[in-house]
Amino acid sequence: MSSVSLELVEQSELAPEDGFWVALKRDLAIAMQNKGELAQALAFMAIVVSLFPLAVGPEAQLLKRIAPGVVWVAALLAALLTLPRLFASDYQDGTLEQVLLSPYPLPVLCAGKTLAHWLTTGLPLAVLAPLFGLQYGLNGDELGVLVASLMLGTPVLSMLGAIGAALTLGVRGGSILMALLVLPLFVPVLIFGAGAVEQALSGQDTTANLSLLGAVMLAGAVLTPVAIAAALRISLD
Repeated sequence: MSSVSLELVEQSELAPEDGFWVALKRDLAIAMQNKGELAQALAFMAIVVSLFPLAVGPEAQLLKRIAPGVVWVAALLAALLTLPRLFASDYQDGTLEQVLLSPYPLPVLCAGKTLAHWLTTGLPLAVLAPLFGLQYGLNGDELGVLVASLMLGTPVLSMLGAIGAALTLGVRGGSILMALLVLPLFVPVLIFGAGAVEQALSGQDTTANLSLLGAVMLAGAVLTPVAIAAALRISLD
């Protein structure tokens, strides 16, 4: 039995919501033991973002115009790169079946795992976004909007992606199928996130797009853990 199943059994007397912290701490500890996998997403985003200025040339206005889309698409693809591993290792070693039998509600455990994915993938991408934006000539206010949009939007990518990862668990070619499932769901987040930065570039108010991203994030925090839990049960039946 793996470490998570032991911990769940040992802490079975705790309140149901404590399962969130059990899953979060466990996944963060595993992520810290596999730092190379974390660096892959950051390296991928850095390479993609850095190649575009070399390809399109040094024209400042052109670089500013394409910056929102390039940074957001790179962040989306970097997050997508890590999603197949969200449940795969637990599924392969049998831990996931033990989690289903644990005394904690499955949606609570799924919420903890999803937050751990964002903390190790989406958050670092958002924190490093100003370095990427500087390559495109974005100024302080524009960089601030870029970071804010990524802080609000990348959690949604993790939540929606977790549903796709759960649905395709154990399926042959699951990574490709997962991408086909979740990429259409990522489109509104991409539009609102890049749109906020584009509004900042044109001197317009960015409140509408950022508010929409915040609303989607809050709705996802409430609804997606239940959907992820249902998808896991379907995959393990």
